[in-house]
Amino acid sequence: MRKFLYILTASVLLSSCSEYQKALKSEDIGLKFKMGEDLYNEGKAAKANRLFSQIVPSYRGKPQAEKLMFMYSQTYYEMKDYYVAGYQFERFADSYPKSEKLEEASFLSAKSYYMLSPVYSKDQTETKEAIEKLQLFINAFPKSQYIGEANGYIKELDTKLEKKAFEIAKQYNTISDYKSSIKSFDNFMFEFPGSVYREDAMYYRLDAAYKLAMNSVEYLKEERLVAAEDYYKTFKKGYADSQYTASVDNMHNDLVEELKNYSTKS
Repeated sequence: MRKFLYILTASVLLSSCSEYQKALKSEDIGLKFKMGEDLYNEGKAAKANRLFSQIVPSYRGKPQAEKLMFMYSQTYYEMKDYYVAGYQFERFADSYPKSEKLEEASFLSAKSYYMLSPVYSKDQTETKEAIEKLQLFINAFPKSQYIGEANGYIKELDTKLEKKAFEIAKQYNTISDYKSSIKSFDNFMFEFPGSVYREDAMYYRLDAAYKLAMNSVEYLKEERLVAAEDYYKTFKKGYADSQYTASVDNMHNDLVEELKNYSTKS
């Protein structure tokens, strides 16, 4: 019985593959559409895509084109080819602005760009583009069922940009380019005023200013000590009970001792 079931299953699979190969070679676009739709509904995106790609030009301007183009775009999404999926869903939205699938296609287009966003350590051009696409979707469909999901993606992508900017500024500190570190952290806090990394950014900015002052040439030292002292006061005002309290207080003690040399001279 088991052997019979195995043979039957193999026969069905071979027959199915044979029918698919025949459809690929056929001149009958209706056959390709029907089999492609069946494969699409079965979740066999790659096979459906091959058939759809053969007939898309033939269906332009025809009543079935809208349905075909949505399924065609969806197959790219299911195949994780997000570059093409985003582009195809955009084309669908532009071509069928009155479609009942417009909202879904617009969202999937924006989500495709989100899926292309790389890890924070890499170039974030695609992340910024994804945020733009998602925001355009939100503006176009403010009452969409996908609004919560779209806002969640934007928040995630914003955090990624924050992490990227924070790590760049911190890296300047690591390589002892303290002036660039201070400037980068200033820019970071201006661009991301509510960032989850704000406390860390203010600490490392103070750390950079402290090291710059303590290792400064004599004619610039007093000015830089005063600047570092100001950063200390700003930090303490914002984070009186910080995890960095012991470290910043030690820095402050050193700054006060160094500044005594200049108060004595004046």
